[in-house]
Amino acid sequence: MNHGRRPCPAGLLCAAVLCVLCGSPAEAQSPTPAPPDTTATAKALMTRGVEAYDGGNNAVALDVFHQAAAMGVVDAMMYLGVMYGTGRGVDVDHAASMAWFRHAADAGNSQAMCNVGLFYFQGLGQPRNYTEAMSWFRRSASFGNAEAMFNVGVLYRDGLGVPVNYAEAMSWFKRGADAGDIVAANAAGVLYQQGLGVSVDYTQAMSWYQKAAQAGNATALYNIGVLWEGGLGVTQDRNQAIDWYTKAAAAGNASAKAALKSLGAQD
Repeated sequence: MNHGRRPCPAGLLCAAVLCVLCGSPAEAQSPTPAPPDTTATAKALMTRGVEAYDGGNNAVALDVFHQAAAMGVVDAMMYLGVMYGTGRGVDVDHAASMAWFRHAADAGNSQAMCNVGLFYFQGLGQPRNYTEAMSWFRRSASFGNAEAMFNVGVLYRDGLGVPVNYAEAMSWFKRGADAGDIVAANAAGVLYQQGLGVSVDYTQAMSWYQKAAQAGNATALYNIGVLWEGGLGVTQDRNQAIDWYTKAAAAGNASAKAALKSLGAQD
């Protein structure tokens, strides 16, 4: 931002000269003040707001984020959407939460677009509407949002607002996984394991599960154990199954804990 002094308009200069020629006392002129640095102010507000939010001082965070949002700060709008949606420092208000996410979405924030889709998907603050959810998820996905790609896949997989289409679901799960969504990678593996939209392919299932497992996805860790226990695409190996179930259980997967118990192993 340019903070230099603005050139004095010619008309003002003429008026000053005319005043001197007429014998009137000349008044000292101040340089034109530079416009306030709103970028620095907004940054300072966000720093203060995030510190208050992380510290549990919700009343201060809410007030500061409102100030920043009024200045057009999209991140502040996102925080407000979360605070109103979860009741942090304010009563839960899904309508207000949706409104702030819509503001952020209109400003081009892809996660806000995905969040609006989730409100329609879950029926928060308005009737459940899978068609609207799909529209928002697709819009978010067009900006590269991996979570939204996965959500589009879920709608096709489960036939929500659209006919069941496993091929489309697989396509979106793979796109989401390639964009970094580990849940989408696991979902692609499930379709291969169950032969939904594709031929049953345990090798492919294992490959996709491993992608998700490498990122720590507990469900994928469990699913790998299932393949080893059942000898699906691999030579059946109880010890391998126990090893993967143990990892999944440590990550919080309840099914893995049950599997360990059934195998007589400790989690």
